[in-house]
Amino acid sequence: MQDSYKLEMHDITKSFGGVKALSGVSLRVKKGEIHALLGENGAGKSTLMKILSGAYKRDSGEILIDGKTAKIDSPKESKDNGIAVIYQELMLAPDLTVAENIFIDNLASGSAFINWKKLKEETRMLLDSLGFNDISPNAVCGELSVAYQQVVEICKNLSRNADILVLDEPTSVLTFKETEHLFEILNRLKEQGISIIYISHRLEEIFRICDTITVIKDGAYVDTVKVGDIDKEHLVHLMVGRKMTDLYPKRTAKIGEVVLKAEDICAGPSVQRVSFEVHAGEILGFSGLVGAGRTETMRAIFGADKMESGKVTYLGEEVHFKNSRDAVRRKLGMLSEDRKSEGLLLNQSIRINTTLASLYKVTDATHNIIFHKKEKEFVKDILGTLKTKYASAEHDVSSLSGGNQQKVALSKWIAADCKCIIFDEPTRGVDVGAKMEIYNIMNECAMKGVAVIMISSEMPELIGMCDRVIVMSKGKVVGELNRSELTEDNMIKSAMEV
Repeated sequence: MQDSYKLEMHDITKSFGGVKALSGVSLRVKKGEIHALLGENGAGKSTLMKILSGAYKRDSGEILIDGKTAKIDSPKESKDNGIAVIYQELMLAPDLTVAENIFIDNLASGSAFINWKKLKEETRMLLDSLGFNDISPNAVCGELSVAYQQVVEICKNLSRNADILVLDEPTSVLTFKETEHLFEILNRLKEQGISIIYISHRLEEIFRICDTITVIKDGAYVDTVKVGDIDKEHLVHLMVGRKMTDLYPKRTAKIGEVVLKAEDICAGPSVQRVSFEVHAGEILGFSGLVGAGRTETMRAIFGADKMESGKVTYLGEEVHFKNSRDAVRRKLGMLSEDRKSEGLLLNQSIRINTTLASLYKVTDATHNIIFHKKEKEFVKDILGTLKTKYASAEHDVSSLSGGNQQKVALSKWIAADCKCIIFDEPTRGVDVGAKMEIYNIMNECAMKGVAVIMISSEMPELIGMCDRVIVMSKGKVVGELNRSELTEDNMIKSAMEV
């Protein structure tokens, strides 16, 4: 049975208003395998999975489950065929218990009354089968960690007899330990014969957990390969048509005077006497384990959170930003790690998001009038330099792919002519091609004399991009590495204070 295909999608096509999103895409997943679906943002991965989930109807093509043609034209038909899609935004009721969430659409099992004892026993069995006997069926879901909520989401779908699981960027908000737990779960499910489609932009995860990889590009099928038969460089080439050696731009920027200097910054338990400085033209990295205090430090400096004590010198003057508006006025920008909640106004237009921090460039200051023609041209130029793909600047930014949303979030600070920009997890949730473009944007900023601060949980990109890296642990600076010292071993040793 190991060689039999659980799921087959043949020559799937889908168009939206004359634009072809999928053109003859095929995917075949074996029973009891973890199958990676890869491609750049906008390649068609989400569209293909929405067809599998019944959210979209395909224009043509065929879907087979266990070798038999399956009719999937609605979410119910998808669920009836044993298919479950687990998105980044988990579909749980936060105020209900674990047991209630898992059996939310079958609480009474057809009876007139809920048998709470049986419900909790079945919940216990499901949790134990995944190795999570420390999660109580009575726990309120909203009080659980994201990782445990993900376990509940998986159990909910297993309770519906799902044997094809689709996981979309499942580790994007997980810590290292939580990611390890998830991998243990996936391997157990694989041993139980569950077929898993795994979507992720983190290539190291693909090589760690997956058996097979299917790559799609620009809505078309590219190739299917065994993980053991390909390396990262060849995989990147399949996805973006470029070599992995081109991933990071050459650093040729001249490093100049100090732009921002922080001395003994304190802001709660997460920020304890943090000191550093960043120069014009320099890319300064911040490394550390989750909870090290990197983001909290920058938010305190930027005025987003209260700074309890310490001294910040910016452009030669001592400053204390009361709020982020003060920082923006002084040409300090900060790209938030959470673009959806803090970096963008998702229900506003691409145009509004782009000029949010630089309206003074397209307004009459005396009468507070926006010159709309000038604004449109300005937005077109800025987004063009970032190679942003969009249909109209008047469309909501939520209509864009993750990579293009991130470029719009970036464009806000590029447009504002900042002298220093803090990039917090700038490539989180974007594909390899978009990462390359974001790296180039950061490098171009440095070439123009902007001081760049880069917080990242991905050590390879800190090594590839930074001139220096500050390592933090438990709210304190525990190490500083020059470019010649930048290795993963050195960063890990510093972070663990070895």
